Amino acid sequence: MDNSTDLQVMRHSAAHLLAAATLELFPGAKMDIGPATENGFYYDFDCDHAFSMEDLQCIEKIMQRMIAQDLPMERNEVDREEASSLFAAIGQIYKLDRLADIPAGETVSLYALGDFVDLCRGPHVPSTGNIGAIKLLHVAGAYYRGNEKNKQLQRIYGTAFFSKQDLQRHLDGIEEAKKRDHRKLGRELKLFTIDEEFGSGLILWLPRGTTIRMELQNFIAGELGKQGYEQVVTPHIAKLDLFRTSGHFPYYQESQFNPMLDRENLPTDMSISNISDALRDGSLDGFLLKPMNCPGHIKIFSSSPKSYRDLPFRIAEFGTVYRWEKSGELSGMTRVRGFTQDDAHIFCTEEQLESEIRSCIALVQKIFQTLGMGEYRVRLGLRDCNSDKYIGGADAWRKAEDALRRAVRILGVPHGEEVGEAAFYGPKIDFVTKDILGREWQLGTVQVDYNLPERFDLVYAGSDNQPHRPVMIHRAPFGSLERFCGVLIEHFGGDFPLWLAPEQVRILCISDELLIYGEDVRRALLAEKIRATIDTHSDKLAAKIRRMESEKIPYSIIIGNREMEGRSVTLRSRLRNTKEESMPMAACVELLRDEIATRALPQNFRFNDTSPSNGQ
Repeated sequence: MDNSTDLQVMRHSAAHLLAAATLELFPGAKMDIGPATENGFYYDFDCDHAFSMEDLQCIEKIMQRMIAQDLPMERNEVDREEASSLFAAIGQIYKLDRLADIPAGETVSLYALGDFVDLCRGPHVPSTGNIGAIKLLHVAGAYYRGNEKNKQLQRIYGTAFFSKQDLQRHLDGIEEAKKRDHRKLGRELKLFTIDEEFGSGLILWLPRGTTIRMELQNFIAGELGKQGYEQVVTPHIAKLDLFRTSGHFPYYQESQFNPMLDRENLPTDMSISNISDALRDGSLDGFLLKPMNCPGHIKIFSSSPKSYRDLPFRIAEFGTVYRWEKSGELSGMTRVRGFTQDDAHIFCTEEQLESEIRSCIALVQKIFQTLGMGEYRVRLGLRDCNSDKYIGGADAWRKAEDALRRAVRILGVPHGEEVGEAAFYGPKIDFVTKDILGREWQLGTVQVDYNLPERFDLVYAGSDNQPHRPVMIHRAPFGSLERFCGVLIEHFGGDFPLWLAPEQVRILCISDELLIYGEDVRRALLAEKIRATIDTHSDKLAAKIRRMESEKIPYSIIIGNREMEGRSVTLRSRLRNTKEESMPMAACVELLRDEIATRALPQNFRFNDTSPSNGQ
């Protein structure tokens, strides 16, 4: 076995083995399902006993014993009545429910492992001896069938690899990911906070985190200026009718906060249910926290007549939007309810479309390269023709999808197509990048839209003096700044390149008598727009260095009597393999300014190969 399909079969078999071992230890447990996943497997149980890590260790020992016994995993095809009688007799109520999901006429298959029997389509390995190195990881809650109205089951997660070496490499990667967790580092490095009193899923950016955010914004704004974009600002709320026209209400309704009522026009005798109906049918207006920036940008485009000479018309905004996410889906900065997009929209002619798409892709590529995210793929999200969740006609969709296909082919970007992943108004390119641990994150996006210009009746005067419909491109290289920063924290492990570091230099004086000169050095750095602080604690230099290391400051300047007398500094780097050396202040400033201006990555920054040899 050496390919991904065989690995998935082995992991599926390991999940089956997990169920057998769990029922041996807890005979009263009720089992639901246990699929293979991208990085392992899980199984869901309904059990009165709350599983602990000690229980998982016992279950894992039973699994290891069964692997050593090389027990056959036997497939049997039975009729529906036989399967129903079997699971009813042993009290496996969830299996009876899953049995009802199997379409009439489809084969019902059972897999036996000794006395243990499970309902499963398979396939599995021939015997347990074919299951490689396994590890049970943790327990989490999971609602039956993913519905929060149903009972919460206990989900045991595990992983399996063909070799112990691959397993250990994967486990090492998990430990490294824990160290880099942006929620942990965000707290330790004082980058952001989430306050339940303020609201779940709403990020409070602390000064240090805000510095990173502003540097990223300045970076992208500079690149946009080179491409001819102009910055705009739109309000956080707008009238509900605007989103009815765009289609966000109702097509995006499940992901929105509830509308705010227009109190001036609210009938006093309406019940809550009548208000809800009136909002849906459009007879009552209100306001909506904007889920997207595009309707505002459309209104800016249409605020004055446009000619073909004005196109492409490119506008950009760091616009904050609001999405309703279930509380169980929130996760630090990477899944939030309020976030800021580096959003931009291009209104262009059909002839300009492909060139503009290529420029958008090139901008994303530059961002990834600058931030050490050189390994990425492109996901082309297309419309599902059998779904009613999309607006617009087939011809508009065909033209938009073909334009995106041509653009990615010309650029030679590795890409795949996924039907059903388009936005409701148009197809899109999503950029899926790998961080330093090899984990994938969906970040930037480029979308082509023929439909919103139609819905808002956008026109420009062509060279023939006749009205023509522009094409609209939606693009956000970072996507969400919150999500992007969360990914960057983990990507760099908090060791940001100098240009992004909230505090770039820490000045460490050997004695308090040197603080006056230290303050002179700090002012000189600040004058050159280099973010610097001075450690005024009275403890020894070694303690100051440890503190600077724990706070992940890229550079320190050490000042002793020799430095004060010579009006020089000794520069020490955390992230570069350079010796500490004494130098004139001007030379120090030049070195730091050059590293900031080039946005150089830390010298020790590299992609760690934490993935096993089979690429899983």
